[in-house]
Amino acid sequence: MKIRVGTKEDAPAIGRLIATTYRTYNLSHADPEEQDRLLGPFRNAFSDDPRHREAILGVVPSPMLYVAVDRDKIVGVLRGRKNVLASLFVGGAYHRRGVGRMLVERFEKDSRKLGVNWIRVAATLYAVPFYQSMGYKKTTGVRRCHSFEGTDLKQQPMKKRFTKR
Repeated sequence: MKIRVGTKEDAPAIGRLIATTYRTYNLSHADPEEQDRLLGPFRNAFSDDPRHREAILGVVPSPMLYVAVDRDKIVGVLRGRKNVLASLFVGGAYHRRGVGRMLVERFEKDSRKLGVNWIRVAATLYAVPFYQSMGYKKTTGVRRCHSFEGTDLKQQPMKKRFTKR
C-alpha cells in the first residue's frame, strides 16, 4: 500500500471510488433520487460521457489531495485544505486495513508542516467511530447538512488539536 499525492489524472478513479463508497456507507438512509442529489456529479462516475468526466474533474481537486494505491488501483482518497479534512473515502474491501488511518496520518503530518494546530472534520455518522479512534472529538451535536443538491445528510462536527512539539 502506498500513499501519494493525487493528480488530475486520478479523477476518474477517484470519482468511481467516491460514488461507490458514499452511496454504500453514507447514503443508504436516502431514497435513490435523494442519493443522486447527494452524490452530485459523482452519480455519473461510471459514465464515459465527456461532460460527466469534466464535472467530476471540476470537484475532485483540493489543495491537499492524497490517494491510497494498492497494485496500481486507487483504494482510498482524502481531500482537504490546511485546517479542514474535507472528505475521506476508502473502498469497502479495504475497510479496517489501515488505509484510512494512513491517509489521515499523512494529511495531519503535512498540515502540521504548514503550522496547523488543529483540524476539523464534518464526519458522517458512519465515520464518527473511526475519527474518534484517531483522536478527534465531537464539538457540537449532529447537524443536518447538504451535499451538492441533496439535503438529507447528517454530520457530526469534530476537531483534533495537536499538542506542542
